[in-house]
Amino acid sequence: MQMNTPPRSTIRLTRRGRIALVATGAVVAGTAVAVPLLTTGEDAPAKPTSLVIPEGYRASQIYSAVDKALAVPAGTTKKSLAKAGLKLPNDADGNPEGYLFPATYPLTDTSTPEALLAQMVDTANKKFNGAPIAAGAQRNAMNVYQAVTIASIVQAEAATPTDMGKVARVVFNRLERGMPLQMDSTINYALDRSTLNTTLDDTRIDSPYNSYQRMGLPPTPIDNPGEEAVRAAIGPPPGDWLYFVTVKPGDTRFTADYAEHQRNVAEFNKLNKARQSASPEPGART
Repeated sequence: MQMNTPPRSTIRLTRRGRIALVATGAVVAGTAVAVPLLTTGEDAPAKPTSLVIPEGYRASQIYSAVDKALAVPAGTTKKSLAKAGLKLPNDADGNPEGYLFPATYPLTDTSTPEALLAQMVDTANKKFNGAPIAAGAQRNAMNVYQAVTIASIVQAEAATPTDMGKVARVVFNRLERGMPLQMDSTINYALDRSTLNTTLDDTRIDSPYNSYQRMGLPPTPIDNPGEEAVRAAIGPPPGDWLYFVTVKPGDTRFTADYAEHQRNVAEFNKLNKARQSASPEPGART
C-alpha cells in the first residue's frame, strides 16, 4: 500500500500532542505527579482514608501508590497481581494496564493491594462495558479493549480536554490510511520513562510499542485513561487531520496538510529553542 506518511527521519508525534523534527532532538520534559492522599486529623502522621488515582497514571505508578498508601514494602502490590483474581478482558492477557480506573478509593484498616486492584478493575468494567462505551466502540468497528487503548494514547497526547477528540480523530485517520501512528507517548511507555528526549535511535527500538516501526495500535493501553479520554476515543469529531503540534500552551494546531504542519513545527522549534536558552532543562539538548 502506498503510504502518505512523511519520512520518519523528519517528523514525529510527541507526547501531549507536541511534534518536533527528530533531527533537532527537541526535548519535552515533565515531572512526576505525587499521588494525593486524603488524610484525617491535623497532626501527622495520620493514616490516609482514601487514595486518589489521577487520570493517565500507568500501572507501575499505581502499584507504587498503593504500596505507599497501605505502608507495605515496595513491590508488594505488583507481586499481588497473581492472586488478585482480576476480571480483565481476554485481550489483556492478564495485564491490567488501562483497567485500573482513575478515581478516589476509600481505605480502611482491612484494605489490601488485591482488594484495591480488584475495585479499580471492577470500576473500569462498569464504566467501559456499559451501553454508551461498548456501543460506541462497536459503532467504530472495534472492541472495547481497542477503544481503551486509543483512549490511553489520547490521554497521553492531548494537551487539554478540548483537544482529546481531535487527537482521537488523528489516530483514526492514520489507522484508516495505513499510516504508522508515530506517537512518542508509546515509545515513552516502552522505555518506562516519564520525561522525553526522543532521538532517532529511540524511534528504532525493538518494541511492540514502537509506533514508528510497527503499524496499528500498541498491544495494550499505555496508561489508565479517564472517562473524557474514553468518550473521545469512541466519538471523535469529524475532521481530516493527520498532524498536530502544541506550538505553545493553549495553542495546539491540527492539520491535514503536511506543508502547513511543517510551518507549525518550525514555529514550535523556534519557541522551544528560545525557552531552552532562557531556562535550559537539566540534560537538555540544543
